Amino acid sequence: MTGEKRSSIREIASQFCSLIRDNARFVVVAVCSAVFVMILEDVLELESMRLDRAAYWLIVQHLRRPWLTPVMESFSALATPVSMLVVLVVVAAFAPGKRPGWCCAVNLGLVVLINQVLKFVVQRPRPDGFRLATVSGFSFPSGHSMAAMAFFGLLAWLVWRYEKDRRQRALLVAAFALVIVMIGVSRIYLGVHYASDVIGGFCLSVIWLALYTHIAVPLFLGNEDRPLG
Repeated sequence: MTGEKRSSIREIASQFCSLIRDNARFVVVAVCSAVFVMILEDVLELESMRLDRAAYWLIVQHLRRPWLTPVMESFSALATPVSMLVVLVVVAAFAPGKRPGWCCAVNLGLVVLINQVLKFVVQRPRPDGFRLATVSGFSFPSGHSMAAMAFFGLLAWLVWRYEKDRRQRALLVAAFALVIVMIGVSRIYLGVHYASDVIGGFCLSVIWLALYTHIAVPLFLGNEDRPLG
């Protein structure tokens, strides 16, 4: 390959990467939408998904341990109304900027509403026979997973956008990401959701966040493209 061809390939790759960066929000929404639609189609057709079978084999059959169950229950509890209300109060009291508490509260309330509407429309029964927790209602999409991604995902986005200290920013975003993932895993571990419920909920909340952070967040926090502190 000649130097001129290599230079041309590098230029095309650079332009492609730049295009992805400039349209990252659209790319994320497109990918998550495609995954969500594929999962939803299988759910509506009542098909047994390889994803769910693999997650059951790995997490339920091989990961469950007596000492691990309380840990998973604790992660799952982070997405309950009481836990999120406590975090909301902390955000409203200590986070800088204009109305951060209302920004997070409206986000969470609308996501919960979307989740309940979809559960009612789809009406997928929950897994049966291997639950470690008592739950009611339908299964798809996972309410805990949607709430976790929307709530802690928004906090991660706000920290990444507005926190001045790079090290603290990276640590907080990593912590929020870990909480989100573990809440989703805990719902599978406890036997109250299929893996497709969790991933579908994650994807739907990512789509929601892409819209919410673009449209609603500036209304609450202002349009300053700078740290709130």
